[in-house]
Amino acid sequence: MPLFWKPYQSDVTQFIDTLKAAKPSLEAEQRAGRALLWDKTQDRQAAADFRAGRVAQQPYVYQTRGK
Repeated sequence: MPLFWKPYQSDVTQFIDTLKAAKPSLEAEQRAGRALLWDKTQDRQAAADFRAGRVAQQPYVYQTRGK
């Protein structure tokens, strides 16, 4: 191993590092955007109601129901 050996970094990793160095607020903006859509509290009662209201699918979907 050479004396001045550096660990390998891919082009993508280098790009992300330079992007973060150029715009330090990037991670905070990403977290704020994620909080808008994904970080929500779940309504457990509504989820239980949805599960209880499901209708079982028949074995062969395209078959009409017999009399």
